[in-house]
Amino acid sequence: MYKYNVSKYQTFYAIGLSYQKADAETRGKFSLSLDQRKALLDQAEAIGLDAITVTSTCNRTEIYAFADDEDTIINLLCQFSHGNPNVFKEVGYIYQNRAAIAHMFRVGCGLDSQILGDFEIISQLKSAFTNSKKRHLINPFLERLINSVIQASRRIKNETAISSGATSVSFASVQYILDNIQDVTNKNILLFGTGKIGRNTCENLVKHTKNAHITLINRTKDKAEEVAGKFNLKVKDFSELQTEIRKADILIVATGAQNPTITEELIFPKKPLLILDLSIPKNVSDQVEAIEGVSLLHLDYLSQITDATLAKRKEHIPQAEGIIDEVKEEFYEWLDTRKFAPTIKALKDKFKLFQEEELDYQSKKIANFDKDQAEIISDRIIHKITRSFASHLRAANGSTEDSIALLKKVFDLEQQH
Repeated sequence: MYKYNVSKYQTFYAIGLSYQKADAETRGKFSLSLDQRKALLDQAEAIGLDAITVTSTCNRTEIYAFADDEDTIINLLCQFSHGNPNVFKEVGYIYQNRAAIAHMFRVGCGLDSQILGDFEIISQLKSAFTNSKKRHLINPFLERLINSVIQASRRIKNETAISSGATSVSFASVQYILDNIQDVTNKNILLFGTGKIGRNTCENLVKHTKNAHITLINRTKDKAEEVAGKFNLKVKDFSELQTEIRKADILIVATGAQNPTITEELIFPKKPLLILDLSIPKNVSDQVEAIEGVSLLHLDYLSQITDATLAKRKEHIPQAEGIIDEVKEEFYEWLDTRKFAPTIKALKDKFKLFQEEELDYQSKKIANFDKDQAEIISDRIIHKITRSFASHLRAANGSTEDSIALLKKVFDLEQQH
């Protein structure tokens, strides 16, 4: 990446792990809370990295960054999560430069999602970008790349049907309930956890089940009340969790805890109980599955769509890939201009030096010389000349290096630093 003048580091990396090779338990060990992501960024700044962004969702944790070697980034991930480098080397992935760029496009555009066409990841990329930019850890390359991915994602969503039907785990879970539970309108449903997945699940429950017996519980009660207020639902204190579980026909767990919060001690069902665990890491103990009358399904199972919806979405992959290729080509065209950006700057600086010398000369030679007006006019001329040179270099293709060499020689630009 040196030739593009975008970072002091040699390589652009994308490192991470996802549902494709890492199971839910392993992904949970490498997951990063918001505070952990912020701490990671602070450490990245402390060790001198100049561009890095971090995402962590239920299906993947990823870091995009410039560095001299991959271990620097992997060690950052392991330092601030519960993962370790040896496990990462077994289940993680590492992409460099163009492969890393291509990977971000596929992830951000929903082609690498566990549910094809799930665009929730793009909001995570936007959030990651914001967190990094606040710490001045975004360079022009990374900003342009993320904006290009957002552009491609938006076009794919608007121009294709790849996101038709279920677009998230939250909807897939509700669809499972509708397909497998009879008389769902009259069942007692308990939703434990009102983070993003919990909120989305709640909205889908209300919209699709027409159920008026939904109860919300969250460790922070006011957050549950905020969600419940939108749909006129009941809220119970966290201390009442056990009581409410024993009343429930369906329990949906969507918390962000690092250890299981639902254990066998909390459950003594007098009727069948369906538990859907949408949490990463798992928040329902595996021992719960052994309890008679309990059916436990985890996120990984709920995320597998094998019906006609997925088949229809797959038909739109070529169209989506075509859009990605178009936007990616525009990005590479911009990136190519970075190769000669220092030359154009040096050229402009040389012209400004000529301007300063000439204005000083003319102001001494001509009475009542309007230096300010002459500076405005000459600034416009400099701008037009340098813009013309930049246009030539963009169009030069294979002869760009020769053109840059000629400019440096004619205007003695090697001396400009």
